Amino acid sequence: MGKIVVTTNVSLDGIVQDPDGQEGFKHGGWFGQFGGQDLEGWARVETEEALQSEAILLGRNSDEWFATRWLNRTGEWADQLNSLPKYIVSSTLVKPKWTNSTVLKDDVVRELIDGVAGMRTAGDNMPAGDQAWWQDYRDRVAEAAASAADS
Repeated sequence: MGKIVVTTNVSLDGIVQDPDGQEGFKHGGWFGQFGGQDLEGWARVETEEALQSEAILLGRNSDEWFATRWLNRTGEWADQLNSLPKYIVSSTLVKPKWTNSTVLKDDVVRELIDGVAGMRTAGDNMPAGDQAWWQDYRDRVAEAAASAADS
């Protein structure tokens, strides 16, 4: 089974929303504003992570955010992100914005396990972009593990 690697762009004071400033939040645009000379190195790391990935795990908002920014891009990094299978967790999404996507709606943990079961067991990543979903997933896995240990 594959492993999930969480990748999050976050400021030192914990801001994750609106990194490029296109959504109008008070602290939006922080990523480019404070990234400076580190942005080139960040892009290399992110490209390498994408090239080693076999899928992307997102929530509905992250799907919309990434799709609007990556669908029209080209190059090694963009081509990889756009071609990867995407698993989008949402109880309301009908038609994902990004290409090659599967919406996970019901038993998300089971659907995710089934979806990644065929992936390589070494060197694979599934970057995740939605922090609220990731916390819920982590909590549910911990509960399931505790329940299994008690049986």
